[in-house]
Amino acid sequence: MATITYKFLHFANLKDIPNWSVQYADEEDLGFTKKFPMARIGSFLVKSRDIIEVQDDVEYKQVTLKINNGGVVPRNNGTTLKGSKIGTKRQHVIHAGQFIMSKIDARNGAYGIVPSELDGAIVTNDFPVFDVDTEKIIPQFLVLVSTTDKFVEFARKCSSGTTNRKRIDIDAFLNQQIPLPSIEEQEKMLDEYNALNNKAYVCEQEVKEKEQELLHHWLETLGIDISLNEKVVSDRLSFTNLSSLYQWGVDFILKQKKQKEFSRYYNCCRIIDLCKIGSGGTPSRGRREYYTGNIPWVKTGELDNEIIWDTEEKITPEAISNSTAKLYPKGCILIAMYGATIGKTAKLGIEATTNQACAVLHDFDYTLINVDYLWYYLQTQTNKFKELAYGGAQPNINAGIVSEYLVPLPALDIQESIVKYTQQIKAEIIKLSSNAMKERCEAINLIQKLLFKTL
Repeated sequence: MATITYKFLHFANLKDIPNWSVQYADEEDLGFTKKFPMARIGSFLVKSRDIIEVQDDVEYKQVTLKINNGGVVPRNNGTTLKGSKIGTKRQHVIHAGQFIMSKIDARNGAYGIVPSELDGAIVTNDFPVFDVDTEKIIPQFLVLVSTTDKFVEFARKCSSGTTNRKRIDIDAFLNQQIPLPSIEEQEKMLDEYNALNNKAYVCEQEVKEKEQELLHHWLETLGIDISLNEKVVSDRLSFTNLSSLYQWGVDFILKQKKQKEFSRYYNCCRIIDLCKIGSGGTPSRGRREYYTGNIPWVKTGELDNEIIWDTEEKITPEAISNSTAKLYPKGCILIAMYGATIGKTAKLGIEATTNQACAVLHDFDYTLINVDYLWYYLQTQTNKFKELAYGGAQPNINAGIVSEYLVPLPALDIQESIVKYTQQIKAEIIKLSSNAMKERCEAINLIQKLLFKTL
């Protein structure tokens, strides 16, 4: 953008301003390389006008976009929805090969190309759809350009609205210029990019295979029927002792009874018989000084089946004294009990406190249990804990459910051998995941290097 800058005045050419805002008019160019001719996005994208009125008795496919170049994906897990259940009746029909974006998440890299399997799906006005002039640009090349860091920053700056509902200015988007190599040059760039991404994909698939291998090893070694991961349903009369119940509900009763005999090889023991179970608390948010200390304070969002070495927030000794938070030693196992994180675990690598949404397993009976064996076993049970959750808007489990949860208990030497095997596979998974991330970073860096000026 050609500008003349004075101390108090700033001039910009009218033709160069696609968005009427001081922030946009004052912005420098995106730093694209000058090796290729520049072209307005609007010179090769035309907004689609295929609009329909949703009919109540017709089934429709719907889509959404993942951020960070995650692609176009079906909504509702791919199931169609009857028109009578769709609130917005005037919608756009999308077609394979079209370029689509999310007005709200454009600033987060939500752009993509409609895949063939989603041809004919519908979207609202919040998902503008464009026909692509493929004689000028390869659609996937446009996606790569629009999801670069600097382009996403541009999208952020020309989005306006309330904090969580900011929408990109479509005119500003279409008026933005980007490098436009020849089709042959675009193909070459895409080939190099895809080669690196394919290597990452192979590593990611191997990670999934290793994870399944590890799960099956646990199930086979402990004699657990994999079908027990499925929903327990019975149309016959079932009896249970009232004293043995820790949660009301037919599903809970059936699952608990089934779990008591779920290992063919070993006796099972309740978690409460293997260790003590505690929790934590949240110091008053009204006392800001409570959060200025150096004592780690764990929230459930930080539990991801890894060892915790540090925490996002830290509290003071006074915060502990004036709340239900407690300081636990390193080596404790944490289990998330609330909301979306239910069943996620962590192991403390440091002394730390937690909030009340964490169950804390501590003071283990080492004559019965290897702590890492228990921790790894609990990681295989995440979905089971989620099944036991109850409540409305935010389902949860409680300390009672955790206490009564059963653990197969082989001899300590067998537990140790299972732990060693698990650690070996986990090390392989970490290496593969690191390789995948490296390849994806190299792919992104390649595009940045080809399209932007080098310092």
